[in-house]
Amino acid sequence: MTTPTIAALIDLAQQQPPKTDLDTNGLQGWILNNIVPLLLLAVALLLLWLGGGKGDNAGVMRRLGGVIVALGIVGLAVTNAGEGIGRWLASLFTG
Repeated sequence: MTTPTIAALIDLAQQQPPKTDLDTNGLQGWILNNIVPLLLLAVALLLLWLGGGKGDNAGVMRRLGGVIVALGIVGLAVTNAGEGIGRWLASLFTG
């Protein structure tokens, strides 16, 4: 014995086409939208706490340079621009 609501839900579930393709776009988007900003915030707070409170501004700037290089590497990995940059570098030497 099924109620009309359950019967309607069963009909609706059977009408939806099954999704058969698997991808990681959802996971990649979640990481980019949540984990990366959280890590950037943690690094910024750590830099301020370690160097800013002691007056070691030069040390903070040295560490910030490393953070900028790391962000550039993450940006290359996320945007898939590495192949184009590699071709450009190769064209400098091969002509």
